[in-house]
Amino acid sequence: MLRFGIDIDGTTTTNDWLFPFIEKDFNIKIDPEEIVEYDLTHIFDGDQEKFTKWYLKNESELFRNPPLRLHVKDIFVNWAKHYELYFISARGEHVLQVTKDWFKQTEIPYHHLELIGSHDKIETAKKFQVDIFFEDTHDNAVNISESCGIPVILFDSPYNRMPVPESVIRVENWLEAKDWVDNWIQATN
Repeated sequence: MLRFGIDIDGTTTTNDWLFPFIEKDFNIKIDPEEIVEYDLTHIFDGDQEKFTKWYLKNESELFRNPPLRLHVKDIFVNWAKHYELYFISARGEHVLQVTKDWFKQTEIPYHHLELIGSHDKIETAKKFQVDIFFEDTHDNAVNISESCGIPVILFDSPYNRMPVPESVIRVENWLEAKDWVDNWIQATN
């Protein structure tokens, strides 16, 4: 059975889910099209410590109810019948229960949930021998694809539009991702 490695934040969830929290807490307006870097510290005048302090203070609340991308639930419900869904996230173990509660609330099926506390997902993808990965971070997508020798579906966002190798497939949404996966599975069988 094929095993899919799937990121949560920005991939399963919308890519701008964090912005309303930042806008409210810092009384600013964010245009998602202007966020061309994954690192959000520029919103905080480059102050990594200020961003980290805010993020850690609010982390559990941030992960309580991020919105899903369109069509993702229906696709995952269908896929869970045929493939193993392994969610591999940079979230830390300390938000495991909040994350599990979110999966239950959204009724997103999964076979395994791994919160690694780091953006470096290569070793985890190798450990669980995933056959394909779904990601929103450019460097993760490229590194996973090249190190694991697997295709990676990259969900297009203003912060990840740098060039990618052929093994990284850029998509706009989950319907495009599903179509690519269907064609890939058909071609490899």
